Amino acid sequence: MEKIVSLCKRRGFIYPGSEIYGGLRGTWDYGPFGNELKFNLKQEWWKTMVKEREDVVGVSASILMNPKVWEASGHTQNFVDPLVECKICHQRFGVDEKEQIKNHEEQHTKKKEKTSWTEPKKFNILVETKLGVVEGEKDITYLRGEITQGVHVNFKNILNSSRLKIPFGVAQIGKAFRNEITPGNFTYRSIEFEQMELQYYVRPDEKESMKQYDFWKKTRMEWYKKLGIKKDKLRFREHAKDELAHYARAAWDIEYETPFGWKECEGIHHRGDWDLSRHQQYSGQDMSYFDEETKEKFIPWVIETSGGVDRATLFFLIDAYCEEKDSSTKLGTSRIVLKLHPKLAPYKAAVFPLLKNKPELVKKAWKIYQELKKSFEIAWDDRGNIGKRYFSQDEIGTPFCITVDFDTLEKDTVTVRDRDSMKQKRVEIKELKTYLEEKINV
Repeated sequence: MEKIVSLCKRRGFIYPGSEIYGGLRGTWDYGPFGNELKFNLKQEWWKTMVKEREDVVGVSASILMNPKVWEASGHTQNFVDPLVECKICHQRFGVDEKEQIKNHEEQHTKKKEKTSWTEPKKFNILVETKLGVVEGEKDITYLRGEITQGVHVNFKNILNSSRLKIPFGVAQIGKAFRNEITPGNFTYRSIEFEQMELQYYVRPDEKESMKQYDFWKKTRMEWYKKLGIKKDKLRFREHAKDELAHYARAAWDIEYETPFGWKECEGIHHRGDWDLSRHQQYSGQDMSYFDEETKEKFIPWVIETSGGVDRATLFFLIDAYCEEKDSSTKLGTSRIVLKLHPKLAPYKAAVFPLLKNKPELVKKAWKIYQELKKSFEIAWDDRGNIGKRYFSQDEIGTPFCITVDFDTLEKDTVTVRDRDSMKQKRVEIKELKTYLEEKINV
């Protein structure tokens, strides 16, 4: 993981939050390339889950909500973790974090210290905040601990304005906040994070709901595979009964094998009618659905897919990271390359003039760069020799490097170098856009 963390900071993917002030534990800032990678990932999710479907719409709900929302959803009662505190260094762990507790004790043992722990105490994961300008008259509310409830409280609004019929889904991407007891493993567990979720409303029927549940399980797993995650690094894991969240009838996780073990990437949950029933009870508003065809009135069940944008971004980075010999050089020097799917790569291609001090090459390359920028994210680089430029683009995952040389001036062709194979091909300038489109949309 040290190599991933180092690359992320050095090449502008992810920085520690507030670093010049000593940082803030569990917070991270995305640099130029990390921001693009994350944006591309969200775009692909939105395209698959909303744009390509006729039964899903999107919303963007507020981060701040009436605190009664969290009472109704069960978060103020159930979003509490028991934790223990080390009496030597005062570090805290959840009582279920057996491995971390064991490792912590071993660290103290090496120092010839015997670890002792406090009794378990309840720890509220919801992040409190206050609204108002007059001290003493401020209202306590919460930064949302999940983005789910913003969809459910708007169920009737969405139904009335969109004229959707069950089954249908509502998608959302947004920030959530949690007082994580032990944030760690880079961006895997953070205080502030982004989620991408689908709430899919179905009839309250066991057979039909499980059919949809199985469909979304398969669909979500295939999404990660299509974007290049290695199949042997992914698996499903079913939650045991004592693991189920307070709202869940069933839950499966899509897990990825990281350097720090198998970790959840996305959860697929059968939420039953928990959310709408609770909001109906606590708000006094009718949250039922009326079926015009069958004349039935019922509270729908919900199938949820809930993925972490930051976790997925981290897993794609881990999966794409490679160190290999560059056979194109005489010495066979080693190179670092991010073999990201072209759809996710921050830049789709980079354009180079072979020599910076040849105005005719620079002018031609700049013209190609400006034209391609109209359709793709394109990098420009004229610093150093070609080999160094290749290595620089390899490290940020750019799939193709386009070099303008003296043959370009005579034949109107360029050299296109493939990131993964390092093979080079002459392509006509007029065919460049089509060539890139075909390669990117594999």
